[in-house]
Amino acid sequence: MQNDEVMDPRIIDGRGIAAKIEDHVKREVEKLKEKGIQPTVATILVGEHPPSKLYVKLKEWACKRAGIRSEDHKCSEDATKEEIINLIAELNNRVEINGILVELPLPEHIDEHEVMSAIKPSKDVDGFHPLNMGSMLIGKEGFVPCTSEGIIRALEEYHIEVLGKNVVVVGHSNVVGKPTSIMLLNRNATVEICHVYTQNLKEHTLRADILIVATGVKGLITKDMVKKGVIIFDVGVTWVGEKVYGDVNFDSVIEKVKLISPVPGGVGPMTIAILMEHTIEAAKLQHNLRSRTPF
Repeated sequence: MQNDEVMDPRIIDGRGIAAKIEDHVKREVEKLKEKGIQPTVATILVGEHPPSKLYVKLKEWACKRAGIRSEDHKCSEDATKEEIINLIAELNNRVEINGILVELPLPEHIDEHEVMSAIKPSKDVDGFHPLNMGSMLIGKEGFVPCTSEGIIRALEEYHIEVLGKNVVVVGHSNVVGKPTSIMLLNRNATVEICHVYTQNLKEHTLRADILIVATGVKGLITKDMVKKGVIIFDVGVTWVGEKVYGDVNFDSVIEKVKLISPVPGGVGPMTIAILMEHTIEAAKLQHNLRSRTPF
């Protein structure tokens, strides 16, 4: 997992894990191409949200490295819900499109639930369709949210057993907090979910063997809020000028952690790599090849 530089063993090497996943994806792409299948993912970006534009660009680069064709659709900030859903319907019907992802967040006037529900579940490589989320809830994990799966993969890569462990998830979004909590419950962790209305947050975080933070509040978690030997996944992203920060005050907590994911270079690269893997799974599913999906 190490590159040429010697990495602090306490830092989770998200880029290294992502590289392993990408190598696997490349091999799978070649196998599909031998069968005449070109894996293709369509991205829908609404508006000019700078972080979203960056994420789309990073996904484009990852697709290029893996041999996946990326088709990008840019819509104006004032696009209507109906226009977005009509575009999704068109992509649903195109057999050469294997995966569809809508970059979140959407502008406030567009109902995210209706938009995500419009994506065909077998093309929902982001894992946000209600059918995919519901399948996850009953322990049938197919396409699950990529960040949540990235966290699970990292736990597996570092041989961290979650069974019976106290896991505290700070943030209860549909994108990270809720699905990550469910996936950990599926693996028999003891999960506690905190959010903006939680009182005495420190009281909860101090109990965590594993702490997952996804709030978008820069430097929310400090060393007095965690116990010695904690494992931390920092999923937060806050841009200040050209620099990105996480939800955890990294320099403050580093001396107390067993492991911690950095920002940048932690969860982000794994999320994108999982998206590539989901696109391959979707291509297999649509061509009646072996797939892990529960449909």
